[in-house]
Amino acid sequence: MVDNNQLLRFTTAGSVDDGKSTLIGRLLYDSKSIFEDQLEAIENTSRKKGHEGVDLALFTDGLRDEREQGITIDVAYRYFTTPKRKFIIADTPGHIQYTRNMVTGASTANAAIILVDARHGVIEQTKRHAFIASLLQIPHIIVCINKMDLVDFDESVYHKITAQFEEFSSKLLVKDIRFIPISALLGDNVVNRSENMGWYQGAPLLHTLETLHISSDLNKVDARFPVQTVLRPQSETFRDYRGYAGRVSSGIFRVGDEVTVMPSGFTSTIKSLDTISGPLDEVIAPMSISMTLEDDIDVARGDMIVRSNNKPEAKQDLEVMLCWLNDSPASPRTKFTVKHTSNEQKAMIKEVIYKIDINTLRRRTDDVELGMNDICKVKLRTTKPLMVDSYRENRVTGSIILIDDRTNETVAAGMVV
Repeated sequence: MVDNNQLLRFTTAGSVDDGKSTLIGRLLYDSKSIFEDQLEAIENTSRKKGHEGVDLALFTDGLRDEREQGITIDVAYRYFTTPKRKFIIADTPGHIQYTRNMVTGASTANAAIILVDARHGVIEQTKRHAFIASLLQIPHIIVCINKMDLVDFDESVYHKITAQFEEFSSKLLVKDIRFIPISALLGDNVVNRSENMGWYQGAPLLHTLETLHISSDLNKVDARFPVQTVLRPQSETFRDYRGYAGRVSSGIFRVGDEVTVMPSGFTSTIKSLDTISGPLDEVIAPMSISMTLEDDIDVARGDMIVRSNNKPEAKQDLEVMLCWLNDSPASPRTKFTVKHTSNEQKAMIKEVIYKIDINTLRRRTDDVELGMNDICKVKLRTTKPLMVDSYRENRVTGSIILIDDRTNETVAAGMVV
């Protein structure tokens, strides 16, 4: 039964010491998703450290040990299953210098859990994480007001923080925001209802996660197939085979569909759709396939095959919401490599239109230098056209990354406006 359940991907975010590791440990521990040998090892380590019970943070603290050894960790993934649903947790670091990692962890999430320390309320990191979740169009945000045990489970503290967050989030484009008062350390309202907060009438966190509606973020209307490579097998059986291999980004392709190769504009008809399991009459995103066409036309890596009656825009000038991920700053006229699906082109930041002030969400036009964690709207100019949709319509063909040619580091992630 579990194998047929829906999979929910969610990310955890919060400031330093807001209790993310403890919350994940509590979810795994109380939902009985820990193997016996893992639990025994954690219990032994907890005793050696002088803890009376199980230190739940140790379920993820291996990451901290790795970081102390100088190993860079971007996002840690945890997996667990309940009788109702399967889950993948993307655990992102809380330090402000690692905010960029939330972009990675949240990019495929169905929901975001944002932790708030009940003693501190809504702070800048809270606002930053909420804004990124909104920017990435995560449909559900669950605000967990943690460490309620340290404020005597005071209902007024809970309402004060929900009011703070609602005032800020009213400016965000998020469909569903929920608030849950919890104590990850003691387990209140995580898996089981809290006996200490009878005033809270909502569901605990796990029940909320199990019952969230998951809507597919794949665009099923716009058929997009970025070509990764051209297949020309050197064998007698496939001597005349010329297939275009890649992953369907969105939409549906069928044998016999009239398609256009972009940016060249050549048209043809789909001859076959081949997979590792054999040919199919129809393929959908995100399947990996090889497509053959009736006509022998020039197709190469970076081209995009689309249905002729539904084409994306081929643009060299793009307006993009950019999250700057690198320590080194950038400014207008800086040149990079832009990667979009399987297409790589040289690109230049023509103009920084505005930067977002995270605390107020106001647009700043007086500062055009991009620094670590900055979120801004820019104009990009590419050497050759990119076949793009807006990120709001298509997460795959509406997203880009910028790469520094000197260091080969990913310096920014962007969403096409």
